[in-house]
Amino acid sequence: MASILGGIVETVAALASGFKVTFRQMFRPTVTENYPDEAPNFQNRFRGLHVLQRDEAGLEKCVACFLCSAACPSNCIYIEAADNTAEQQISAGERYASVYNIDYNRCIFCGYCVEACPTDAITHGHEFELASYNVTDLIYRKERLLAQKTTTDQTAAGDPALSMPSGRNQSAS
Repeated sequence: MASILGGIVETVAALASGFKVTFRQMFRPTVTENYPDEAPNFQNRFRGLHVLQRDEAGLEKCVACFLCSAACPSNCIYIEAADNTAEQQISAGERYASVYNIDYNRCIFCGYCVEACPTDAITHGHEFELASYNVTDLIYRKERLLAQKTTTDQTAAGDPALSMPSGRNQSAS
């Protein structure tokens, strides 16, 4: 009889500790974000869609060193390099990436490309809505990945690629 009574006491104690956790959580404020009604709150370490950065002068930071492509375990980054000329200076280095594509069908958002970049040209942004019915829409080209120039830089350069809407890439079709 004593062992049955001991088992009942242990069971009640276990239930009481479980209910204690439940009741404590019931009266705390919720942490649920009402997406899309409220803007998401991202942590600094969030890995969203990639962004190709520009320097203070508005030039591209990417010098086409291919380190991000080499570091990528899913082989989703494709780069073609071209040389800067005196008439057309695209980046601060000798070369620039004339083609820079990321295939988000394959990207696993590991961040190795960001770590490998010596010029901090590629970073993770906070954009995260990738859904598409067409797989070709998930291949982001350089024009779609580039950070926008400031308005003074855009008007001075007259770059037609930056006047494209950022929602869809016209050359992806």
